[in-house]
Amino acid sequence: MAITHNLGFPRIGAKRELKFALESYWKGESTLDTLRAVGAELRARHWQAQADLDLVPVGDFAFYDQMLDMSFTLGHLPKRVHGLKGESLDTYFRVARGRSAPAAEAQAGCTDGVAAGEMTKWFDTNYHYIVPEFTAATEFKLDASRLLEQLAEAKRQGVNAKPVIIGPVTYLALGKSKDGSDRLALLDRLLPVYAELLNTLAAHGVQWVQIDEPILVTELDETWRHAFEIAYHELKTAPVKLLLATYFGELQDQRYLAAHLPVAGLHIDAVRGRDDLVALLNLLPSSKILSLGVIDGRNIWKTDLNAVLDWLEPIQDQLGERLWIAPSCSLLHVPVDLDSERTLDPEIRSWLAFARQKLNELRVLATALNQGREAVRAELDANRAAIDSRRQSPRVNDPEVKASLTRIDARLGRRQSPYADRAAKQAGLLNLPEFPTTTIGSFPQTGEIRQARRQFKAGTIDEATYVEIMRGEIARCVREQEALGLDVLVHGEAERNDMVEYFGEQLAGFTFSQFGWVQSYGSRCVKPPILFGDIRRPKAMTVDWITYAQSLTDKPMKGMLTGPVTILNWSFVRDDQPRSVSCRQLALAMREEVLDLERAGVRVIQIDEAALREGLPLRRSQWTDYLDWAVECFRITANGVSDATQIHTHMCYSEFNDIIASIADMDADVITIETSRSDMELLDAFDDFSYPNAIGPGVYDIHSPNIPGEAHMVELMRKAAERIPAQRLWVNPDCGLKTRQWSEVIPALTNMVAAAKTLRATVS
Repeated sequence: MAITHNLGFPRIGAKRELKFALESYWKGESTLDTLRAVGAELRARHWQAQADLDLVPVGDFAFYDQMLDMSFTLGHLPKRVHGLKGESLDTYFRVARGRSAPAAEAQAGCTDGVAAGEMTKWFDTNYHYIVPEFTAATEFKLDASRLLEQLAEAKRQGVNAKPVIIGPVTYLALGKSKDGSDRLALLDRLLPVYAELLNTLAAHGVQWVQIDEPILVTELDETWRHAFEIAYHELKTAPVKLLLATYFGELQDQRYLAAHLPVAGLHIDAVRGRDDLVALLNLLPSSKILSLGVIDGRNIWKTDLNAVLDWLEPIQDQLGERLWIAPSCSLLHVPVDLDSERTLDPEIRSWLAFARQKLNELRVLATALNQGREAVRAELDANRAAIDSRRQSPRVNDPEVKASLTRIDARLGRRQSPYADRAAKQAGLLNLPEFPTTTIGSFPQTGEIRQARRQFKAGTIDEATYVEIMRGEIARCVREQEALGLDVLVHGEAERNDMVEYFGEQLAGFTFSQFGWVQSYGSRCVKPPILFGDIRRPKAMTVDWITYAQSLTDKPMKGMLTGPVTILNWSFVRDDQPRSVSCRQLALAMREEVLDLERAGVRVIQIDEAALREGLPLRRSQWTDYLDWAVECFRITANGVSDATQIHTHMCYSEFNDIIASIADMDADVITIETSRSDMELLDAFDDFSYPNAIGPGVYDIHSPNIPGEAHMVELMRKAAERIPAQRLWVNPDCGLKTRQWSEVIPALTNMVAAAKTLRATVS
């Protein structure tokens, strides 16, 4: 009998209940008890949704982030929060975002907040985790209370629980040393705490523990491989069975290591890592469970169940009861429930599966394996019909778009002149001071903006009224920026629901769910576009808004666009053609928008590529191909303009020191990047690489409600000036300001403008 289980379930709730509960508490509008009650209700509901599984994950729920949860379980907190008074959950929020609820901050005596933990992408997903911080003096001390509380809840509800924890090697690998010390030197201190945790779980009746080690699908040197040997030989005496879970890619040269670690079972991603299977079946000891991730946990397309059974049935014949099946990874990365969708195009809806539907697909596969295909013949036939419908639909393939790709050549991606020549022309046209100030694009999305958008979509106000309201918000945004003294303005993006969704709604080849929310970090949720077909731009998307904003000011107004690679990486992408093909289609569509903006007189155009690094393959040996086509697509989008038009791009919360040469190849006139949370660490790349163009290292961490002071921002920019000539430095926030309040933004930007003035007076 094939065993079914899940690696994790979306925690935000089908209606984003967790988001709203968190934000209510952080604003001081509700209590900690209320927040905890929402968490308990969501856990109960999600366990019920997984009731048909043989083993259900427990501990995958987090109020902010699973890596931060593991830090608290290991008693590993930054020194800056040691000794603060109050509830542990308030301390948890301080590490995550710099502060908790107002009353909790007052009680703890930290009303100015603390420095938020660094945040970066979880492998190649759009989920962000809080980075563990290590020093040579780091110590660990078990606090299993969170996990034990959830385990007790699950037992009371009759759940056959499988606790989920981050493995010790992945935990160390994904953290950062703050003093240059060796993280692996901490393994000897860390393993006894893991052993204590496993013993504690065993004492509470746990039989199986899922221990996630996704770092195994990356390239590891011999030191890190040896760390796995040390770790799991020390943990093998624990009185529980360990299911070591890998996902997001292939094991490749780690197959032998993974197969022979002393654990009871191994989970692999059989969607992305299917090529591992033959070798693993030969390597795996006869006593060990093999769990196969057969349902794609990263995308929303229906699984071809008949095709999966074709290759899975022979494996079941070979393994028998040693075969477990599951989604490829945690379902954290997909929306909760397709049944909530009432407005989605029926044909496209028939091609999709969200988290609940994926678990049903798993049930169908298990029934077919355990009872034969005839036991689920109706479900298999319906699945085949949906798969065939998508393959044959004329809505998916556009011959005209496909033909346009054949006309791409190198000239499309080449600026007319080198950067130095362009910079001189742009300086004469824009007449900006040293250390010019700007923002990244969006300004606060107020309740009034969101209400107007809801009313327009619901049809309770007409388009003319909606446009009038949005123009009023744009005018306010321009007035505020002029009063602040910013040098290059933005229109504030009041009309945009999301930087990707906004464009996807206007491009052919995309469709949208109504409730397809996915957690990006903390309470931040996104609703990725569904890219189902060939892409083209029916009409201009931003020109009217930008030209209206420019008409309100004599200062330069940036045109704001999202780049093709980011639209691709932040969408649910079609899986029936290479990603590079879809990206080139996007590049051609966005190029048309860039040229229309230039023709309308816009002289500064920002093309955000926040997700460029996110799409990197997890193995460095595969980077070149991706970077080649990703950079090509940006250049196709950006480089049709004249020398006098200044092209900006933006990247946030992505380590890119190791791809700095590719970023330089993009040849943007100005790049703005996240640096404030990492204390300008990202600028280390410029110690050994002479970056040729202008750069704006972010000095205002917009993911925290903390308001940075002028002196702090001056200090950060002085660090930047040690690596980049002052004449090529811009001053800006880390990212867009849509998630902040005006009451936070105005003082923060006031300090930022003051910092720029100080820099002009003191830095040559």
